[in-house]
Amino acid sequence: MANTIDAKMFARMFLAGAKNLEAKKEWINELNVFPVPDGDTGTNMTLTIMSAAKEVSALQNPDMASLCKAISSGSLRGARGNSGVILSQLFRGFTKGVRDYEEVDVSILADAFDKAVETAYKAVMKPKEGTILTVAKGGAKKARELADNGEEDLGVFFAEVIKHADGVLAKTPEMLPVLKQAGVVDSGGQGLMQVLKGAYDAFSGKEIDLTIAEAKAPSMGSTQINMEAQAQADIKFGYCTEFIIMLNRNFNIKQEMDFKAYLESIGDSIVVVADDDVVKVHVHTNDPGLAIQKALKYGALSNMKIDNMRLEHEEKLFKMSEKQKKEEPELPQEDAPKKEVGFIAVSAGEGIHDIFKGLGVDYIIEGGQTMNPSTADMLDAIEKVNADTVYILPNNKNIILAADQAAHMVENKKIIVIPTKTVPQGITAVINYVPDLSIEENTDTMMEEIKAVSTGQVTYAVRDTVIDDKEIKQGDYMGIGDSGILSSGPDMLEVTLKMVADMMAGEKELISIYYGSEVTEKDAESLSGLIAEKYPECDLELQYGGQPIYYYIISAE
Repeated sequence: MANTIDAKMFARMFLAGAKNLEAKKEWINELNVFPVPDGDTGTNMTLTIMSAAKEVSALQNPDMASLCKAISSGSLRGARGNSGVILSQLFRGFTKGVRDYEEVDVSILADAFDKAVETAYKAVMKPKEGTILTVAKGGAKKARELADNGEEDLGVFFAEVIKHADGVLAKTPEMLPVLKQAGVVDSGGQGLMQVLKGAYDAFSGKEIDLTIAEAKAPSMGSTQINMEAQAQADIKFGYCTEFIIMLNRNFNIKQEMDFKAYLESIGDSIVVVADDDVVKVHVHTNDPGLAIQKALKYGALSNMKIDNMRLEHEEKLFKMSEKQKKEEPELPQEDAPKKEVGFIAVSAGEGIHDIFKGLGVDYIIEGGQTMNPSTADMLDAIEKVNADTVYILPNNKNIILAADQAAHMVENKKIIVIPTKTVPQGITAVINYVPDLSIEENTDTMMEEIKAVSTGQVTYAVRDTVIDDKEIKQGDYMGIGDSGILSSGPDMLEVTLKMVADMMAGEKELISIYYGSEVTEKDAESLSGLIAEKYPECDLELQYGGQPIYYYIISAE
């Protein structure tokens, strides 16, 4: 019978929990409710815990305080996705409960479990039951019950806590109908159970390989507008041109359409956004003078900016070459002029990168639904943006918590997370930023404007399932809206049009279509024509997004 564990045993248990989660990550990924090809709960939780495990394995004969610091800081910086952030907060709270002791017993562990749950619940704006939080709370409740009843044997304690938490996990489908309909338990809760079970194996003396290899995030990197992709790009139009038109008369829909049509005749990557007496313009063209001359017919121009993209391209190629020779990561641009306000956006797809860059975003973190960036990726981006106030646009609901966590860890800058859940919301947010307004006014405006954006995304199903009373077959196309699956079936065009129809509830003025890397321009134009014909009262924009996995991202506002 063991009544206490020391730092050495605690380290073994933590590493064993991490290894067990890593071994089960693909199984946990498959528990995701939506049958999308990017189910990543297991991956996110594994990358989170492995970030901490790497720091723990580097310690030589640690005491409890240094061990707890490694677990807490490593998991906080490595946290990815909602499940990873919650897991990191559980570790943060738990280590606070044990860090001041050389050995811990049942009573101390029960307090630590309580602290873990309290910390994790505080980190989530609207905690939802039937998730990893519920499983953690169930385990903590059992731990408290055992401690209050005088249990001292840690073997009995761990076994009973795991048994009870497993029972809570089994009940999660009764708490969340979407889990019951999909026939799965909560994936985050299952991930937590694998950590606990791996830790218990180590405590029980099971022989476990505790070697920790560096966890690598698949196809993910924080780069300044994805230089590797640009290195291979064929630059058709050489000048990135942007300006603001201060209108001298009303700018009606016909004039706006005529202006866009003219810009399309001389360039691409066009963004034209009219707001009362101001029009923001972005275009890639070989003759900026033509765009400027046309714009002057509508009013005076301000905030003019013209960049030679071919020259920038050559400079980037040179920098990439030098970087590869040195085999060192790109250093922060310390000599960049200080700004009052900077923007960071999470984005996937070279076309979407270009749109954000054209709208003034300073730093792109490559990622999104296909790969959630970590808190460390956010912190790295924040460091590289030389501004007093930095806005972060997560552009995915599963990235918001990591962004929030990074914001709380920065002390020398004001970090504001605009909780954009989709790329179109992110584009709307940055478009509505007005330099002359205060930080508070801009924040309020952006928060309000993103509420008006409805988003739909078209992808395919990786397995058979039933969701929202819709029977979905493996290989079917799915139109996923802001609150669930709007359409599904074997015909992509039919699925997409049905999704758009469901998105058009209420008054809509603008439909934006971003087509992905697997969609041809011809097919995208065909879809655009059908949508324009069906909704003639709406302005329509078609843009190349280049995003992976999602054939179309479409917004209506």
